[in-house]
Amino acid sequence: MAATVAVTFLGGLGEIGRNCAVLETSGRRVLLDCGRMFAGDDLPGVESVIPDFRWLLDRGGPSGPLEACVVTHAHEDHIGALPHLLERLQPELPALPVYGSDFTLGLLNHKLSEAGLRDRAEPRRVGDGDSFKAGPFECEVMPVTHSVPGGLITAFTTPQGVILHSSDFKLDLTPVDGRRTALSRIGALAHDPGVRLLLADSTNADAPGSSRSEREVGEVLREAIAQQAGRRLIVGAFASHIHRVQQVIEAASAVGRTVATLGRSMQRNVALARELGLLRIPDSALCDISDLEDLPPGRVLIVCTGSQGEPLAALTQMAEGANKWVDVTDTDTVILSSHPIPGNEAAVAALRNGLARRGARVLHTGNLDVHTTGHGQQQELKVLHSVASPEWFVPVHGEYSHLVAHAGLAQDMGMPAERVLVCCDGDRIELSDGGLSHAGSVGGGHVYVDGTVGDLGSKVLAERRKAGADGFVAVAAGVAPDRGALVSGPRIKTHGWVEEPALRGHEAAVADAVAKELKRALAAGERERDALEDLMMRTARRTSRERTRRRPVIVAVVTEH
Repeated sequence: MAATVAVTFLGGLGEIGRNCAVLETSGRRVLLDCGRMFAGDDLPGVESVIPDFRWLLDRGGPSGPLEACVVTHAHEDHIGALPHLLERLQPELPALPVYGSDFTLGLLNHKLSEAGLRDRAEPRRVGDGDSFKAGPFECEVMPVTHSVPGGLITAFTTPQGVILHSSDFKLDLTPVDGRRTALSRIGALAHDPGVRLLLADSTNADAPGSSRSEREVGEVLREAIAQQAGRRLIVGAFASHIHRVQQVIEAASAVGRTVATLGRSMQRNVALARELGLLRIPDSALCDISDLEDLPPGRVLIVCTGSQGEPLAALTQMAEGANKWVDVTDTDTVILSSHPIPGNEAAVAALRNGLARRGARVLHTGNLDVHTTGHGQQQELKVLHSVASPEWFVPVHGEYSHLVAHAGLAQDMGMPAERVLVCCDGDRIELSDGGLSHAGSVGGGHVYVDGTVGDLGSKVLAERRKAGADGFVAVAAGVAPDRGALVSGPRIKTHGWVEEPALRGHEAAVADAVAKELKRALAAGERERDALEDLMMRTARRTSRERTRRRPVIVAVVTEH
């Protein structure tokens, strides 16, 4: 009998982001991606959401909980949580080998250096077609077309056969860098030795047809840029989308415009891509943002970050009139060359409105085809399934409806329903001689990053949401325990609770109700400060609800005199 192989999904199943899985056999573990998810408006104050690593960290050994990490590409939802994991590994352990492409490791090295964790990882560069050993597994990586350079499909050779992970992929026959998804190699693996288990991207599993080529977007951008004669051009794009940046710069150069980059991540990624030969542009095509004043508007194009309405990004600052370098006016055309990530729709709408109020002409996916997805749609998924011909299939990377749609597509392609498993965050599956089966759950919870890892729990989030919706009420009182007397207060301080002029009356009502209950409790012999503060909170909450139908966050403080 061959050893069982387990796959534990710590994130990325039922959501867009936090992609992270652990492959394990005979107690030896390898991590596949380690991503984060950006927080939405429903998580006030939260920077990002990462996987819960407690299950993984509790499993130690001579090499610690992990022997290696394979990162498929440089997007934050696949590498963004790795610094947080490395920070929590025992410092006495050797540096964790991390396998990835040049561009992926270049961005990751920068992230680790910023976090002071550069010595906790040992980057190991792998290229198209390379084979290597990661922990107990033989691995082969193959090129995949996506919206970032250097994406890799990974084939893990395990005691239970080949596990093929598609990474984020699309089938683009004319990619900007000529790097097409390695269907021929996948077909060869399917023939010999066969694909035992396929894990495949499900992001667009409910979208019919096929995705547009990146070169088609380039043609639209070229035409749009050519039509803006005499106007300054500002193009917002993902900083990691080097192929898009390449096409924007080529289009700008074709009409005599000089390009400046703006935004720290855009400047860093462009510099890295040029260094690696992934971005092919002459020095004469670029200038520093500080030198733009010497050029007329019709000779300028700025490519920058912020197309998702991120709070501190360059475009957002422009929309708010707060950018150091660019003051948007009615002589500007802004092209938002991206589609809103799910959850960012409101922020992107606010960005467009802000730019429009400042007079800019705004082109976006709602009025021009200036973006295409990096994820294969139904026809592309069918091709992958047909070529890979897997024995078992688990859809990954997507919201739950995407996973279900992908499972249905696999069955439409002829896979028996019992050979398709739909999983959730935290699920653990086992591949054995008898086949693939669910093997319980390890939790798969969310960890909220708010300055430091894991310092923000659900209780604090609930209080933040409540404060945002119904405000904040603080109640303070002084008591003399020896005399059982209320000697000062209650004093009321509020924020965001009730508008003037009604506020004073509501504050007085809360103070009177709290004073009455405190005096009653003290007269009955209550002296414990915790009990008195709890009484104050309950009384203030009840009074607020009765008078205002609101539920503010209540804080009560008793001081002893």
